[in-house]
Amino acid sequence: MKIMKPELSFWQIFNMNVGFLGIQFSFGLQQSAINPIFLFLGAPEEMLPILNIAGPVTGLVIQPLIGAISDKTWSPRWGRRKPFFLIGAIIGSLCLFAFPLSPALWFAVGLLWILDVGNNMAMEPYRAFVGDKLPNKQLSLGYQMQSLFVGAGIVLANASIFLFQDWFGGDTNLEVAGSIPKWLYYSFFIGSALSVTTILWSVLKTPEIPPSDEELAEINSHKKLPFAARFKMPFVEISKAVKEMPKFMWKLSVVYLFQWYALFVYWQFITPLFMKTMGYDLSSAAAQSAKMSTTYNIATVVVALALVPLTLKYGGKKIYAASLLGTGLALMMIPYISDPIYVLFPMVFFGIGWAAMMGIPYTMVSKIVPQDRRGVYMGILNMMIVIPMGIETLTFGPIFKNFLGGNAINAMLFGGTFFIIAALLALRLNVTAEENQA
Repeated sequence: MKIMKPELSFWQIFNMNVGFLGIQFSFGLQQSAINPIFLFLGAPEEMLPILNIAGPVTGLVIQPLIGAISDKTWSPRWGRRKPFFLIGAIIGSLCLFAFPLSPALWFAVGLLWILDVGNNMAMEPYRAFVGDKLPNKQLSLGYQMQSLFVGAGIVLANASIFLFQDWFGGDTNLEVAGSIPKWLYYSFFIGSALSVTTILWSVLKTPEIPPSDEELAEINSHKKLPFAARFKMPFVEISKAVKEMPKFMWKLSVVYLFQWYALFVYWQFITPLFMKTMGYDLSSAAAQSAKMSTTYNIATVVVALALVPLTLKYGGKKIYAASLLGTGLALMMIPYISDPIYVLFPMVFFGIGWAAMMGIPYTMVSKIVPQDRRGVYMGILNMMIVIPMGIETLTFGPIFKNFLGGNAINAMLFGGTFFIIAALLALRLNVTAEENQA
């Protein structure tokens, strides 16, 4: 029996999504600051992909497992999803505080693994939490509001990087080789605080919907199983969910293969690109890449909610495909713009694409998967993100070195091409009648 969900007000949906601000502040630092930190600590450029393998591996393991476990969890006091994203936020907060204090490359790489565990533990139960609370007619608003906070968190993270460099950076020529500049510390300390406080805001402001009698009976029967059976259950649930996965999600996985491979290429090589095209030193290139990220995420914040009526009028598939195409063209343009101001303009198209990527697929998937398995399917959706990232971390280093001439310009054009392929594949995303009734 389906639970009838009441419609929520704009501000209730707003409060429910505030926690994404802290999670995405952390993610923004991963996009713009962690790869420069690896370079500051002596990593060669061709090692950047493999040093980022923590995200794909932890995402592949943690998110579907936590999603499946949260589906079988209920506490009258703590709820179903909240305990997981609150614990994840605490882990992430501690790692963010320690990250700029890393004394060596190996230490920073290890912290990235733990940080990704925390972020992944928070992310997928949180996405399922949004779907749990909203009726179908409000899912688009809910996930685009999430997209707004995704953009806002990354804007704040990246703006803090270049502002703190401007205020406290001093003479970058005096920075000590093999160490992290002090101006980077402040952004991580702010992220550490936001990671916990914003999640607490959502936890305290938004009650969870209790499970139906049927769901509660299933949860209670699960609790009575022996420990070994309960330990195996999430893996069984994931395997079963993959076998029964809607055809739509299989088609989406192919789009994601090209989309997320290209995104990882962009995040890893935008700083080396500016060192090549603009002649910047590492600190100035890191600050410029932060400005780029700030620009596209401001665009995300501005257009996120505007995509709701557009998707209702033209369909999510068309808006999503057009957004991916714009992102690909933006990446194609960046290497040929040498002015640090003009190079920000393509980021408007990138920001529209990012808003679509962070909202539209989740809306479409949430409508077609069963309510009582939303956690595990949101985890599987994340597997479709991290598998391409994992493939990129293992393959793109050799591709960059042996086939792209070790040239960051070629890396950016490669990423743009993959985005255009993703846009064409997105036009195949049709929901069947059977899936629409799930």
